[in-house]
Order: sequence, then C-alpha cells, then structure tokens
Amino acid sequence: MALHDFTLADVYRRNAALFPDRTAFVFDGGRRVTHRDYLARTQRLAAGLLRDGIGPGDRVAILSQNCVEMVELIGATALVGAILLPVNYRLGAEEIGFVLADGAPTVLIVGPEYRDIVAGLRPSLPGVRRIYAIGDEPAPFAPFAELASDQAFAPPEVAAADGFVIIHTAAVGGRPRGALISQGNLLIAQSSLIEAWRLTETDVNLGMLPLFHVTGLGLMLTLQQAGGASVIAAKFDAAQAARDIAAEQVTVMAEFAPMLGNILDQAAPAQLQSLRAVTGLDAPATIERFEQLCPQATFWATFGQSETSGLSTFAPYRERPGSAGRPLFWRTLAVVDADDKPLPPGEVGEIVVRGPTVFKGYWNNDAATRHAFRGGWHHTGDMGRFDADGYLFYAGRAPEKELIKTGGENVYPAEVEAALKQHPAVADAVVIGVPDPQWSEAVKAVCVLKAGESIAAEQLAEFVASLIARYKKPKHIVFVAELPKTSAGAIDRVAVKAAHGAA
Repeated sequence: MALHDFTLADVYRRNAALFPDRTAFVFDGGRRVTHRDYLARTQRLAAGLLRDGIGPGDRVAILSQNCVEMVELIGATALVGAILLPVNYRLGAEEIGFVLADGAPTVLIVGPEYRDIVAGLRPSLPGVRRIYAIGDEPAPFAPFAELASDQAFAPPEVAAADGFVIIHTAAVGGRPRGALISQGNLLIAQSSLIEAWRLTETDVNLGMLPLFHVTGLGLMLTLQQAGGASVIAAKFDAAQAARDIAAEQVTVMAEFAPMLGNILDQAAPAQLQSLRAVTGLDAPATIERFEQLCPQATFWATFGQSETSGLSTFAPYRERPGSAGRPLFWRTLAVVDADDKPLPPGEVGEIVVRGPTVFKGYWNNDAATRHAFRGGWHHTGDMGRFDADGYLFYAGRAPEKELIKTGGENVYPAEVEAALKQHPAVADAVVIGVPDPQWSEAVKAVCVLKAGESIAAEQLAEFVASLIARYKKPKHIVFVAELPKTSAGAIDRVAVKAAHGAA
C-alpha cells in the first residue's frame, strides 16, 4: 500500500478493528454479518480469486439479485484490485450477453434465477475461464462455495486510482457504455454524504436498490465507510421494507419512484420513526407526504449519474423545492452553452462536472470518453440552470443524449425504436419520455403502421418486451398516419414531443 493511499481494504480493516462485533449487514431471513466476519469472509474469497489467477485489472462479473454472496464478492474484488462487473439482471439475454462480452470477465458468478441464461450464453464467452453458481443446485457450474480458499491471503498492491467497478449506463449510440469507476472516486463521493448526513457506526441503511446500480452500491459502501450497517434486500417489497425499517431502526435510505410512496402506503407511521434522511428521485407530492408523516426526517434532493460516482448536488428538498440541490465538496459544476462557454444563473445549458469523483472513462470506448471529457469537463448530457443562490434546476436531456428515466432505470429511445421496427406491421416509430405519476417518466411510442397492417398497442408492447428488458417496453403507444419531418427530411422529434408529450 502506498504511503499516501487509502482504499476500501483500509475501510474493511478499520471496521474490523474498531467495531468488530457490530453488525455490518443484515440479509433476507435475518442472517447477520459483523464487521470482523465480513473482513474474514472477503479475505477467503480474495484468496480464492488469486488462486484462480484473478489479480489487479481483471474483471469479475456477477449476474445476481442482492445477496450475501454478492456483498462479499464486492469486498473480495476490492481487496485484490480486480474490476467488478455487476450485470443488470433486468436485461434480456441478448443485452446481458453484450455487457458480458464488452466487459470480458475472467470469472463469472451467477445467481440461481439466471443459470439458464448464462448456460445459453456460455459459447459466446470464450474469455470466461470459470463460472460459479450461487444456490443449492449449481450445476452445470461450480458451486460458489468453491471460490473461497483457506490459503493465507497475500494482498497485492492496490491503488485508490485503479478501476474498481464497471457500471453499464444507457448509451448514446444504441448500446450500453461501461463507466469505469475507481475506489478513490467512490470513497471521495461517499465522504460528502457522510459529512452531510453526519453518519456514524450507529447508522443503518435500507439497501433495497440493486447493487448493480451506482446508488445502491454507493450507499452500501458509504455506510461501510462510516462503520455502520446495511439491511440488504434481494428485491424491493414495500411491506417488508416497512418491517425492516422498524426492526433494524433504519436511519437512511435511497429510493426511486414509486418506492417511497409504496412504503408510505404499507407502513404505519410508528414503523418509520427511526428514519432521518432519504434521498432519490420522486414526485413533490410524495416527498411532501413523507415529510408530513415523518417530521423527524428530511428528504434530500440530488443530481448525479454513474459517471460522477453518484450524487454531485445535494440539499434538503424543503430548502428549495424543485431544485436538485447545490454542488457538494470535491465537485465543480457549471452550466455551459453549445460552445462550452459558462452561462450565467437563470440560463439553461448542459451540466458539466470536474473533480475527483468523475469516473475514469468508458470501458473500451476511447471515442466516447474523449467526447465526454472535451474541454476539461465531464459533459453529463443533462441540461439545467443555476439560480442566483447556486441551486441547480434540472431541465431535461441534451439532444444527443435523449434518455428516458423510468423508475431509476435509463432507457435509450433508439433501442426501443429498433425493437418496434422489427415487428412486420411497423413502418416507423419514435420513442419519447412522458411524465408519469408512478415512475416519474414513462416510455411512449408514436408509431406508423405499414399499409394494410394493424396491431393492438398491448400486443406491440409485449413484442418489444420479448426482445429487450421489460422495463423498456412502451407504457403508452399511439398510432399515427405519418411522422412530422424537418426540412432535411429527418423525423422532427421536437414536433413529435410537442404533439404527444402527454401520457
């Protein structure tokens, strides 16, 4: 370890020394792991990774719901300096195959629900030397328990600046791009949240977001850095979440609509009295309802993305309703015009960020990295404006990005359009995002059918779901005789949005 360096391994060792018997994790079924046990278990897994020839820079992929094995693998990967490749299990088989091929892992761990998918993809993954399966019936793969080793763990040199995790984000070019984030990126990003929320070893996080998501992973690591605990749920269940908050005296959590509203529907107010801080994306009515029912708690507005290691701005929602908060320490933000010139308060432009929380670059995509990092800033592809007091107000996506954010997941319109056009009845299609009271934003398709063809909207939506992840299928489909065109003959997306921008 270098003289001036600090990594996740230091966090794990500190917790085991200072808080050995305090709970680090609670899993479904009530299983508890202390900080001392966590360090020991991750060291055994790390020794197994080294035995399998996995070292700094090698990719270790996992396709699984949240579980104890995944949490321990995250720690083991950090200890050996390998790069974690968590795969979004909501994707379709072809999409999962692309992410795995792009990340080129040496070892793959698969949860019991996804063994058949991985078995089907196995011939297209020649670089994967070994596959371990979680669960009681691992065949045709090796049992996950075999990954651990009783050999003494000899830690390799790992630097905070080294790549730690690849999180695939929605793409501009129709394919996901892998954002490579370092341990240092995350540790610095997390330190701001520890300070803002005054986190200590007594705090408990409700880990109900998937760990393939930067928010779920980041908040779990934040609580570890503070010496606290996380209650890890395999999947979100509102009634169980309410019970966990009460039973484990949860103090903080992150959510995406409609999670918080569903919890409020299921919980008695007394179950939520331990909460003191919640962050995420939700509707004003839900946030205000939460703060009325839980006056001891604060909802924190934020703006961030995988490429900025999570949150970049942060503030209590009630300070400036409608804003995304103000820039945090360790980040410099600006709003720029098309020529990358800074704009004054009140004017809308692209949000750009620089500082030590900005990711290392897109995996295997130097052109996209250069474009995003032009001019010495990370270009988020999101639009916004600052007010005179430095609060950021989000104003949608830049034209080149055109993402739809539904329930915390990114959907790229071109991917959905391509799926729609594979149906023999569809001549053309444009996909846009529209406001949605449950999911914040929903996918809407405006389609032109071929002459003499007809299909029900529900049938077409299910067709799309058969090709790509179900959360990407259109919630709304309308059929039109023709799509508006620009003077150059291209589809006029602005006109489409103006005509069909309501749900």
